[in-house]
Amino acid sequence: MNFNQTHFTTSADRLAGCPEDSLAEIAFSGRSNAGKSSAINAITGQKALARISKTPGRTQLINFFEVESGHYLVDLPGYGFAKVPLAVKEKWQHELEKYLRERVTLAGLVVLSDIRHPMKEFDQQMVSWSVQSGLPVLLLLTKADKLKRGAAKNTLLKVKKELQDETLVRVELFSAHNGTGIDRARDQLSQWFSEEAATESERPESGDQ
Repeated sequence: MNFNQTHFTTSADRLAGCPEDSLAEIAFSGRSNAGKSSAINAITGQKALARISKTPGRTQLINFFEVESGHYLVDLPGYGFAKVPLAVKEKWQHELEKYLRERVTLAGLVVLSDIRHPMKEFDQQMVSWSVQSGLPVLLLLTKADKLKRGAAKNTLLKVKKELQDETLVRVELFSAHNGTGIDRARDQLSQWFSEEAATESERPESGDQ
């Protein structure tokens, strides 16, 4: 999978606006300012593909980036302390939950958690929901360059221990700044895309059901 060819295609504020030609999607979620946009840019090798805002919670749309025909990376609205009106926040949180629950082409979920404050309540909720739904999770402990190597490794081991019973969850260190974990993330995403493509080929046409 050549992630360097990834390009923005569309944004949606509700499930009905998502691409109809999608064969497989991998969603990125995380607390506001967890480094989600930076991670997408680093994985695709593009500095400005996903917008990086200085204002936490700026992303309020579901943004789709096509890697190859019908294969998308999906930037979900940041959750947490977004400075938006409550009514707006509740609306896109509802649409986010609906997307995660009903999108049949969703192949995996990448949860981004700041290594300095790992596995906050929102992160735990996203991981728990995914596991209950049988959706594989790649938990990236972002901004790993902010800690010394020993401290980063200790945090990684601690989080892995907390999630040791969750077979669908993989935990990795990640830094968009120094490149830590980028190749491993690409390998995991490529595997998910391949597995979803195989599932899609086996899925019966709507007229066959």
